[in-house]
Amino acid sequence: MPDIKLWTLSVFLGLLIALPNIYGVLRPAAFGTALRKFPRYTPAGYILMILATLWFLAYVKQEAISDFANFKPALFVLFAAVGLGACLFVHDFLAVRGWAVILLLLAKLIVDAARWVETDWRLVVVTWAYVMVIAGMWWTISPWRLRDILNWSTANDRRTRLTSGIRLGFGILLVILGVTVYRSAEQRGAEPNSSASASPDRERSAVAAAAHRRVDAGFKQSLAWTRAATRDQSRPGRM
Repeated sequence: MPDIKLWTLSVFLGLLIALPNIYGVLRPAAFGTALRKFPRYTPAGYILMILATLWFLAYVKQEAISDFANFKPALFVLFAAVGLGACLFVHDFLAVRGWAVILLLLAKLIVDAARWVETDWRLVVVTWAYVMVIAGMWWTISPWRLRDILNWSTANDRRTRLTSGIRLGFGILLVILGVTVYRSAEQRGAEPNSSASASPDRERSAVAAAAHRRVDAGFKQSLAWTRAATRDQSRPGRM
């Protein structure tokens, strides 16, 4: 997987959360109806499960641990078969199962992106990632729990608008953190790296210049000795 900046990921996820929930705030009845259909909406399950399988296979491909090198072809076949088998034979709550795997993979992506960002505000997204891990494992084992949560959170328009507003606020928070705190922290972290990368070049240049000066000085000294020896041989009485 390519490296992704935390601020870019935060802005993208913030918009992904905020935009649908604007509709939830404005049209709670229609939004609630759509959410209640999600757990058993098989077409969405196909899309999510295939996406999760491809994403997981990408992580397997980039795995560099030598202990697994010989098993990679077998693991590719195994995990691809699991994803395809789920689409073919596990239609019940397939959307929830696919979403649960997406949450687990997304949590890994968030933690990897936030690992070296020097700001305490990264704990916001890291904590969120661990919540997603817990939710992903829970919904993988008990997918009907998400159905129950969605039914409760959309039981009436007031509750739907409230929960949508909370998610909308969190999405806006992620966007703000991304364009301000995370971006500034990553820019500060990149400056020492650029200076550090330039330092070896300067050091190599200085070493090369010093070596050139020593060679030049040695050549001049040898030339001076040669001239002195020539003068001594040219004096009268010398053989």
